[in-house]
Amino acid sequence: MRVFVCTVVHHPEDARILHRQIRALLDAGHQITYMAPFRACNVTPWPEITPVDVPRATGRRRLHALRMARRVLRERGAEADLVLLHDPELLLAVPRRLRSRTVWDVHEDTAAALGAKGWLPAPMRIPLRFAVRRLERRAERRMKLLLAEEGYRTRFRQTHLVVPNTTNVPDVPPAPPGDERVVYVGQLSMARGAADLIELARILQADGITLELIGAADAGVRPLLREAQRTGVLRWYGFVPNDRALRMAEGAIAGLALLHDSPNYRHSMPTKVVEYMARGLPVITTPNPIAAEIVTQSGCGLVVPFEDPAATAAAVRRLRDDAALRLEMGKRGHEAARARFHWPEQARLFVAQLEDWASVRA
Repeated sequence: MRVFVCTVVHHPEDARILHRQIRALLDAGHQITYMAPFRACNVTPWPEITPVDVPRATGRRRLHALRMARRVLRERGAEADLVLLHDPELLLAVPRRLRSRTVWDVHEDTAAALGAKGWLPAPMRIPLRFAVRRLERRAERRMKLLLAEEGYRTRFRQTHLVVPNTTNVPDVPPAPPGDERVVYVGQLSMARGAADLIELARILQADGITLELIGAADAGVRPLLREAQRTGVLRWYGFVPNDRALRMAEGAIAGLALLHDSPNYRHSMPTKVVEYMARGLPVITTPNPIAAEIVTQSGCGLVVPFEDPAATAAAVRRLRDDAALRLEMGKRGHEAARARFHWPEQARLFVAQLEDWASVRA
């Protein structure tokens, strides 16, 4: 099977796209052409794939990337058995003759997420929300869909396979949680708690605890992070490929997931929560329903109020001062992740569904 994987928004080394889905397809013996912004992100493509470089769509600078993507899809898409899209923007770039062989992997509630886009003028958000919903309904009629969350089902009329954003869970947990640092892995934005993390780092400095941030940042928070790093408040490593980022996180006091109470997050499972669990780290999360449920049921961490760095600092100190509690929470989290969130279980469903669609088309 020949699959043409496409993104102009995500980093080419995005965990779901590259490390999970493309890896699963390659392991199953399929051929991958990958259209992504390699040069813009300074990324060397894997040798097993056929890369196609395109500009990256960021903020209000999206039109050029979409035009290039449409040209590539028109010229190269016919060679593939399936086209796998990872950006809602790309729904506008698919030529009509490719729609029947196109799969849209729905990563987020795009309409709900518009409120968190700082680059988008406020008066445009409501009309764009309606436009996005119309685009989703049209895509459902013309294309095939995969969903990353159970909560996305209500947005669509038909039933679609859910492929959750789980992770690879080691057979045994890595290094036990230590007592010197806390970590955050993932994209940094205001809605994901970037300002809260900076304030938390300032509070924890007095306790001799270091906060490490591993991930790319939205344009609006980069100056704040650079200043905090310059003054020694925290360590910010920028984007690191997912497998390396999780190895860097091992041995921390806890992993942080401080999402705000945003509509886009209320029905989503923060992947970082499962990733921390897989690496034997206690989790400190805000009370987004799914994250709080996972942490509470498995007993693998603590839930703190939204936008409350002082309460988060108290949770970190509690874990720092109780080695037995840290170890027990890390152990419970790893066991729960292995039982419920091990990616190979989802990988089989994902690959089988694409193979089925390709065989029906053939």
